[in-house]
Amino acid sequence: MKSVIFIFLAIFSYLANANTAFEIPRSEVIELQEPITKRVYPLFVKIPYSYNSSADKKYPVIYLMDAWYSFQIVSGATRFTMNRGGMEEAITVGISYSKGSTDHSSRVRDYTPVQDNGWKRETGNANGYSKFIKEVVFPYIENNYRTDPTRRTFVGNSLGGLLGTYILFNSPNMFDSYIIGSPSVWYKNNYILSQPMKTPRTPIKVYLSVGSLEVPTFGARNDMVAGAKALATKLNKQLKSKVDLKLSVIKNASHATAFPTTAIQGLDWIYAKKLKN
Repeated sequence: MKSVIFIFLAIFSYLANANTAFEIPRSEVIELQEPITKRVYPLFVKIPYSYNSSADKKYPVIYLMDAWYSFQIVSGATRFTMNRGGMEEAITVGISYSKGSTDHSSRVRDYTPVQDNGWKRETGNANGYSKFIKEVVFPYIENNYRTDPTRRTFVGNSLGGLLGTYILFNSPNMFDSYIIGSPSVWYKNNYILSQPMKTPRTPIKVYLSVGSLEVPTFGARNDMVAGAKALATKLNKQLKSKVDLKLSVIKNASHATAFPTTAIQGLDWIYAKKLKN
């Protein structure tokens, strides 16, 4: 009889909560305004499992572009490894698109380094957007969460990877590590590859990744593999000892499928805890 009651209660509990929306644990959404344009950007913030029980501990921060896509992937992919001690815990911050703009319009505007009149949408706001991250997002996160401001990781894919490349070239120590997936270096006839690079004050880590199928032979509009390799060559040649670079070509991955592997492998490369013998 007791088992029957238990099953009934379990079913009742499930049905009572069947329409409850799923939420990512330990996460919240806040909104920040860019002071010049007055655009408002939602931020998705997730604190680590140990955050509330380790009051004196400070954490590195992983900053994600394209938050609606990347935040869910990175949250899920790092949950087991961070919670079980295989990867160092970090605060995760996903920067979403500006309110009132379509996703595509927001990212095309904010992730591209210079204006290109060949595009129907507004382009070329990478400088303004990176200033927003540096002058608004960083101070908010570092004033409201226990962070280690010397340890910030940038994660961007496609046009987000182009933005990461732009920041890496112009303000390299804005982050101490970068995960750049399938960067759109083809933008405006490979404009970014012709640009000078500032030398970092301190060494940085760069995980650069692309899918092996991101080439015209398999239907891609641009040769993303050649672009990633050209970027790697430029970084190694010009930054030399100031960059710890790892280039990964993901076997059988297309532009649509490469990012999840890029994100978890890149974060593992940066944050994995070394096993003790």
